[in-house]
Amino acid sequence: MNEVLETIHNRKSIRAFENKPVPYDVTETLLQAAMRAPTAGNMMLYTILKIDDQELKDKLAVSCDNQSFIARAPLLLVFLADYQRWYDYFLHCGVEELCRTRNLNLRKPGVGDLMLAVNDTLIAAQTTVIAAEALGLGSCYIGDILEKYEYHRDLFHLPKYVLPVTMLCIGYPREDAAERVKSRRFDEKYIVQRNRYYRLEGLELDMMFKESTRSKLVDGAVNAGQDFYLRKFASEFSVEMTRSVQAMMESWSQ
Repeated sequence: MNEVLETIHNRKSIRAFENKPVPYDVTETLLQAAMRAPTAGNMMLYTILKIDDQELKDKLAVSCDNQSFIARAPLLLVFLADYQRWYDYFLHCGVEELCRTRNLNLRKPGVGDLMLAVNDTLIAAQTTVIAAEALGLGSCYIGDILEKYEYHRDLFHLPKYVLPVTMLCIGYPREDAAERVKSRRFDEKYIVQRNRYYRLEGLELDMMFKESTRSKLVDGAVNAGQDFYLRKFASEFSVEMTRSVQAMMESWSQ
């Protein structure tokens, strides 16, 4: 196994960091790696917010499901899907007048453009994660940035065609965090399929999820599926995330 593959296979989420900053040159190395990520049509449909204001960190720790470690992360990066920059450039270049002379309706970014921008954004974020791991840093994705869209929109002064997609906490792993056992993954036979999709049934589902049962289930649950449903899928934060993302899409497309 080469070094790149070792980096990928050894990576795990880190939520406890040493109390020391990520040096400027290391941060720049991470950002340069992110900007070399694959991107649709070389458009780079994302913006990366480097959060170094402690008051902002504190607010994000609360708004992102009250996770206090976010406020203590040495480096906090928010990845935004961004079509505003290109749309502003179109207008700057006189596209409105061009459309009028050709008797065309001015096209605005739609949901397809949103999905393309989200793809770009996540690819850049994951490239940052691998680069951080290669540099001896730990990282943790924060999907809760998808919640409370209106609050985060105002917090970051986001225009219409800019949406928060994910957030990364990055720092040097604390020793106890570095020694934590990596989380397991499902067997490849359940994830990789050939040529067509098929749905798992009955015993296949039981076999796939047999190691997912926690030692203590949430009250009222009798198996891993019910436990995860109540604890995650139907939880308040998950319902809010769905509402928030729906609001993002409506704001973008209206």
